[in-house]
Amino acid sequence: MSTTDRRTLIVDAAIDLIATQGLRALTHRALDTALDLPTGSASYYFRTKRALIEAIVDRITTRSREDFTAAQLTPTDPIDPDTTAAGIAVWLDRLLTDRRNHLITRHALTLDLLSDPDLHPRLARSLFSTERARNLFDAMGIRDPATAAADFIALLEGAIFDRFAGSRASLAAGTPESIRQLTNLVTICFRGVMP
Repeated sequence: MSTTDRRTLIVDAAIDLIATQGLRALTHRALDTALDLPTGSASYYFRTKRALIEAIVDRITTRSREDFTAAQLTPTDPIDPDTTAAGIAVWLDRLLTDRRNHLITRHALTLDLLSDPDLHPRLARSLFSTERARNLFDAMGIRDPATAAADFIALLEGAIFDRFAGSRASLAAGTPESIRQLTNLVTICFRGVMP
């Protein structure tokens, strides 16, 4: 196994460990045990816990960008808000289905890193792109696309949290009901800012 593959394996295991056992469970020894690696393997690749957490932030960010690109959410010209809302809802539902552990870990780390001037902003921007949202609202002809984008990202953050840890956590992702709920939410947001 290459060094890059081994590092990715360790980071993915760290994400799963935090998501299932909490941030306090994250230790190099716990990763060695979870992956059945010789003692000291995780610390060989990530000398400090800080280095491991930086790698987790990078992994979540990279996967988010890759998933967004793979979803092919390029707006049509002219923008059809209903079609765009449905596409975003499917993407969000896939995020809840395929990357639940990333979401849980991201939230745990976001709170833990509130006072970290480097990692907290990186983690806060790791899931959604304000620039892409701003471009979307600009293409929709919204008067203040920057404000609309910031509000939209805040809505998505809340909606995602609500679905994996909030009052709607019982609504199963990967179902038509899930996509319908997310589509309705995004559609309401779009209608609220449309000229």
